[in-house]
Amino acid sequence: MPAVLEHARSVLYFSAFVLALLLLSAPLAGCASTAKVFRIGVLSGGSAASSPLLDAFRQGMRDLGWVEGQNWVSETRWADGKPERLPALAAELVRLRIDLIVTTGTPAARAAKQATQTLPIVMAGSGDAVGVGLVPSLARPGGNVTGLSFLGRELGAKHLQLLKETIPTMSRAAVLWDTTIGGAALKQTMEGSASALGLRLQPLEARSAEDYRAAFSAMSRARAEGLVALPMGTASIHRALIAELAAKHRLPAVYGDASYVEVGGLMSYGPNFPDLYRRAATYVDKILKGASPANLPVEQPTKFELVINLRTAKALKLTMPASVLLRADHTTE
Repeated sequence: MPAVLEHARSVLYFSAFVLALLLLSAPLAGCASTAKVFRIGVLSGGSAASSPLLDAFRQGMRDLGWVEGQNWVSETRWADGKPERLPALAAELVRLRIDLIVTTGTPAARAAKQATQTLPIVMAGSGDAVGVGLVPSLARPGGNVTGLSFLGRELGAKHLQLLKETIPTMSRAAVLWDTTIGGAALKQTMEGSASALGLRLQPLEARSAEDYRAAFSAMSRARAEGLVALPMGTASIHRALIAELAAKHRLPAVYGDASYVEVGGLMSYGPNFPDLYRRAATYVDKILKGASPANLPVEQPTKFELVINLRTAKALKLTMPASVLLRADHTTE
């Protein structure tokens, strides 16, 4: 009989132990099932061809421990080179009740800011954020917009200097930019730089493929000897066309984005854009963990890269000065 009682007691203890485990695990399972999955909207004036940059953003998220599909998902909207679509796309994202918007380019950031004054907005790469009114100050953005910004005015002036150094005899230079970014301050800065370099500047605005073709025809008529093509607005979606037209018109050109060199452009000087998109993930991480965009200073690129396409230089019968070649971070044959 004692053996029977001992067995019964053991069974009772074991059952109580299993029941305790079940009770303890139930709340944990419930928490896991209700863990928040953040929804991040992505707004771009470009097309799905810009996805390599967004891949860099996703890599930045992975590096910070975020797993897409588990604790965050994305809602991406492309304007496909039609900036007039951006306001409607931004409003659509806001209606989806997302937690945050990541924008690519200045027009997208402006459209997002017009759509919401409360939803956090992270600029993955914008032009002069202060100059175009996205934030009142880089150090104290103060509102719902923060992220990364590069100063197009200073970059454009540097491009003119680089072009003049490459072609010392140049007296006429054309500058291309997208009308959707505004550009009054940019134009003034570029004209001042051109005057200091002894250059006559031909400013040309473009948005569509037809605009760019017409602009190059105008450059030929004006006998432009070099070109600065700024990486802003819709220019990125037309990069292959711009490089093709520059080659067709035998016009040496400097760009602000290395992706232009990859499609045949002569040279580029500017920030590493994939790095900017990776760094944008740090802003998203902080905001999703409770930080306010108003208190996160806008950062600027810390490194600029000079990339030269030697094959294009050869096709243009252009001898690159040693002073320029020695400063190149990368060259392509």
